[in-house]
Amino acid sequence: MIKKLLLGFGCCACVLTIGILIGHFAISKTPFWPSDVFKDVDENFITAFLSEVDNIQIEHNLRELTKVPHMATTEGDEQTVQFMLKRWQDRETGLDDAWREEYSVYLSFPNTTNPNKVTVVTASNSVLYTLRDKEVNYTADQLDPNVVPPYAAYSPAGHAKGKLVYANYGRPSDYMHLNETVDLRGTIAITRYGGAGRAAKAINAEPYGVVGVLVYTDPYDINDGLMSDLNETYPHSWYLPPSGVERGSFNTLYGDLLTPYLAAKDHTYRIPVEDIPGLPPIPIQPIGFEDASTLICALDGLPAPNDWQGSFKCKYNFGGPGFKNTSTFKDSDVKLDIYNYGTVKNSSNVMGVIRGSVEPDRYVIYGNHRDSWVHGAIDPSSGTSVMLEITRVLGRMVKQGKWRPRRSIIFGSWGAEEFGLIGSAEYTEQYFAKLSERTVAYINVDIAVFANATLRASGMPSIQNVIFTSAKQVSAPGLKSTSVYDNWIKYSNKSSPTHGVIPRIGYLTGAGSDYAPFVHYLGITSMDISYTYDRTKTRARIYPAYHTAYDTFDYASRYIDPGFTSHQAIARTAGNVLIRLADSLLLPFSCSDYAETLEDYLKEAVEQYEVELKTKNISMESLKHAVSSFRLAASHLDEVIQSTDLKNEPLKVRMINDQLMLLDRAFLDPLAFPDKYAFRHVIWASSSAGKPTFPGLADAFAKAVSSGQTSDWNKVHYHLSVLNQAIEGAAHTLTNVI
Repeated sequence: MIKKLLLGFGCCACVLTIGILIGHFAISKTPFWPSDVFKDVDENFITAFLSEVDNIQIEHNLRELTKVPHMATTEGDEQTVQFMLKRWQDRETGLDDAWREEYSVYLSFPNTTNPNKVTVVTASNSVLYTLRDKEVNYTADQLDPNVVPPYAAYSPAGHAKGKLVYANYGRPSDYMHLNETVDLRGTIAITRYGGAGRAAKAINAEPYGVVGVLVYTDPYDINDGLMSDLNETYPHSWYLPPSGVERGSFNTLYGDLLTPYLAAKDHTYRIPVEDIPGLPPIPIQPIGFEDASTLICALDGLPAPNDWQGSFKCKYNFGGPGFKNTSTFKDSDVKLDIYNYGTVKNSSNVMGVIRGSVEPDRYVIYGNHRDSWVHGAIDPSSGTSVMLEITRVLGRMVKQGKWRPRRSIIFGSWGAEEFGLIGSAEYTEQYFAKLSERTVAYINVDIAVFANATLRASGMPSIQNVIFTSAKQVSAPGLKSTSVYDNWIKYSNKSSPTHGVIPRIGYLTGAGSDYAPFVHYLGITSMDISYTYDRTKTRARIYPAYHTAYDTFDYASRYIDPGFTSHQAIARTAGNVLIRLADSLLLPFSCSDYAETLEDYLKEAVEQYEVELKTKNISMESLKHAVSSFRLAASHLDEVIQSTDLKNEPLKVRMINDQLMLLDRAFLDPLAFPDKYAFRHVIWASSSAGKPTFPGLADAFAKAVSSGQTSDWNKVHYHLSVLNQAIEGAAHTLTNVI
């Protein structure tokens, strides 16, 4: 019996041993991964996508979006919310999910029962001249009762009266120069758009005792000098008519003004309205150049400098202050009666998503704002029309089971952008942690088509190659056998030590559109893409109907993009970029291209500042070392990528992708710019110095040179240290984990 038991145990042991040996030698030591894990971008799918993008569909989208004015939170805005939801929830061409996200935000409106008024009055307040309170109608669009009259959002209500003076662009230097000749106390200043931010024209004026400001668009800056609506301006061309007025938000911060750094929900703490910083301290009102000409050509005083002159058929004078004795306005004042009011209203983002199949926790975000000042055919509906066409094509392919992206794609139709990037800013504040940890990139297509000459793109240097790749695969509108890339390089190019001559990519250094909270607040790799005009053929600082009642479907279809082929080119290019970011196994980012830009910035900084800094015993050697360290780290990561078996090392690919995705987060410093709200990126923050180099260093140096104060030179040293730490820190994120 015992022998049988021992024999049984022995047999079991032998079987177990044989099984272990078979398992050891028969099972591969390489773990099994589902094939989807190695999913990479499919060039055949991109070809199919490009062929499906339809210019006629984009034209249809734009016609629908511009039927009525849709200023933020108005009835027209709600109509566009419903339109977006209907399209993104469509059973055949919609997204996986779509919803609205609401915020309670502080906005500024004109009083409909007591409209703003600008007049020329006598000492006894008898009215000699009344400026237009609405634009001339050339089509039925201008007659729509929901066209908001021209006003300056966030201008304080109030009554200002005084002698008129001309202050050029309203920059600090302009007021300083004017004050050397004219006593500005108690005056009204008239300024032209450009050169300084909208609110700055009033903020810069107030210290000199100016009590009110008018702002207009000079034909020199927008119309190449043309002024007559009989045969020169719209409706005969794309140029701004004499009564056209650029509306806008006259504040200096972005996001909801009452809930800084907090999402503006009903329960959120709000600061008192009187504590909002960066608003105009005195009444300000925009007017058309027709009225501006009447006022400026009547001004007395010394002639303004040559670079202050515009296109009116008269000499621009400073003002006596006031008007010439020979003018019908002799001894009269300009009077502003402003009745704007602020209120908290609900504004909606419309969100949509296509969920990723392999890495659903990694997001590629594509966005544009939805609200406009009036009909907004170009700003922003050209971009919304393009986004809707991209989602139509991709949504149908998802519904048909032909495609699903590797990573999740989030689409955002932002609300209340025109009041200060509110929808996108509130979204980034509400989902700060999740977006910071999971977002691969943000694509912004706001004004998709300024005009139909060439592509224009701005973004972080690391993404230039994916834009180039995408642009090479799209035909340039109206040019046979020419790609968008080849056409682009003819209009705007630069020489790269690595790549040779390439198209010039701009940088996202300001807060001009909804990329701002993603770049400056979250440090997310971002880009902004559009089609634009040939800047050698016009001085126009932007398309002439910008923010006026003439930015309509008629204007867009006749003068901006007849046939909508430039819209189609943008949809194909931006959509191609989107697919590559969502589907590429390895993210198509280049840290070496980033290093090249840092080296350019360093070269400029050394040329501009090093000699003077040495006299202050401040060394730039540590900054040079930091940039060199970043270059070495970028080259090291390139070598790691080249040596990695992408198809068999998915965890290593994920690690590298995280390094690429998180690179720009390493450049964030929440304490670097205490006087710049929500600007934390030390490479791309806004700067007033006008130098193509590190913004904090440039601004600090300019201030120190101006003041000569030791404390300001200490700030220069501080910003050098901030840069050293950020760039060295970013370099460390690109090297080995330990």
